[in-house]
Amino acid sequence: MFDERKVAQAAAYFLDRRGGRMSHLKLMKLLYLADREALRRYGMSISGDEYSSLPHGPVLTRTKELMDGYCKPVSGGWESWISDKENHEVELRHEANRDLLDELSNADIAVLNHIWSDFGKMTRWEIRDYTHDKRNVPEWEDPNGSSRPIRLDAILRAVGKTHKQIKEDLEQEESRQYLDSLFQQLSQ
Repeated sequence: MFDERKVAQAAAYFLDRRGGRMSHLKLMKLLYLADREALRRYGMSISGDEYSSLPHGPVLTRTKELMDGYCKPVSGGWESWISDKENHEVELRHEANRDLLDELSNADIAVLNHIWSDFGKMTRWEIRDYTHDKRNVPEWEDPNGSSRPIRLDAILRAVGKTHKQIKEDLEQEESRQYLDSLFQQLSQ
């Protein structure tokens, strides 16, 4: 299930590492690659988002809507951490030290550190091109100017999971979504 607070804190982590400001395109690719790496390592993403192929590469679907201002944000979520997009960039609203990133586990931080180490120095166009290369991100398919959903099993397959592991990861994700929906109903 999508966790706006968690994805906002992951974005804040990357923005903090970059000095507080970054191209929205680069930030989106870093967040996608972080989810992808978390899926490879742990069988579950950081964001809980869905994924889409867009002309500039893969994106976290709901996160892109937040970044573009198309969703009503939740308290303590995206707008608490990240500025509105201006001149194709977003900015950190306040400091993002580890104590404030309370939605992120140590495993999440390890993934974010790994992704930053591997991709943080790339420009927005370099990381965009990286995600378009089928050798790197085979689940992305050119949507020819539109968008196309990326299935979770396609990502799991692309990161090297076996058929058995994919089945287990998908079953666990289904169970998490069911439990999340129960908790959501109870809190209303």
